[in-house]
Amino acid sequence: MIPPVRPIELADIEAARERIAGTVLRTPLVKLDERIWLKLENLQPTNAYKIRGGANAVAALSDEARAKGVWTISAGNAGQGVAYAARAFGIPCTVVAIETAPQTKLDRMRTLGATIVPVSYDRAWVAAETHEFPGLDATFVHPFDNHDFIAGHGTMGLEIVEDCPDVRTVICAIGGGGLITGVGSAVKAKKPDAIVLGAEPETAAPYELSRREGGPRKYENWQASFVDGAGGKSVTERMWQRMQPVVDGSITVTLDQTREAMRLIAEKSRTIAEGAGALALAAALTGEAGEGPIVCVVSGGNIDLDKFAELVA
Repeated sequence: MIPPVRPIELADIEAARERIAGTVLRTPLVKLDERIWLKLENLQPTNAYKIRGGANAVAALSDEARAKGVWTISAGNAGQGVAYAARAFGIPCTVVAIETAPQTKLDRMRTLGATIVPVSYDRAWVAAETHEFPGLDATFVHPFDNHDFIAGHGTMGLEIVEDCPDVRTVICAIGGGGLITGVGSAVKAKKPDAIVLGAEPETAAPYELSRREGGPRKYENWQASFVDGAGGKSVTERMWQRMQPVVDGSITVTLDQTREAMRLIAEKSRTIAEGAGALALAAALTGEAGEGPIVCVVSGGNIDLDKFAELVA
């Protein structure tokens, strides 16, 4: 039985912060220029923000549910987050992994003890929408449509407002929608006048399409790209419900703008951002996000090094 959608309350996020305090880093907020700041989630132990949601979701399970082991769906970052948390509890983890995920992500999930079940992108999306996969009897931890997973991501929003009290705009990449829902819920609770924007690549921008047409839509022109950690094929009805109260708009960027943002993050912060991790900065640099302070969430840095070098050369 899939539980009904409900708002992510501030109390949920504060409880998540207590649960994951020993697992998740409070990542730095680094000034890029006079109006833009970078929230470096690529410095987490798994090099991506998903550890926040994964750690909270696994910790919040009942002893009985956790004892069955856990499984999730992932292009790499969610799988690492859930596997990391499962290893801490000493329970098995299975990841239904998109077979085109970067080898770096697949290798790291295995290193964390996860069993990998490779599937196509379309098959993974069916599992995400139905919340089930044949042959897996463990407890399912959804990589974005899960209340506790999203509340975990909200802890990042608390840190942003605490470290940049005068923030005017926060930008997050949109894939499934869990990141922006969590961060947006925290930011809006603490600073209601702040603007929360999504960022998507031009090759996969279902949220912007959904906003234009007034409801969840499938992006018919979807194309695979190096931005593998964001930009889904559609917005689900449940995630549309979650995002509507806390997201003010979205910005679509080109792949060239994303590559330039990856290069700039490396130059200015001396850290590596994967394609999805650079979307927020690419969006800020368009000028469409308004005046600063703008906080861009650098959501992850899990990319094969040779691919990174090729993209930013």
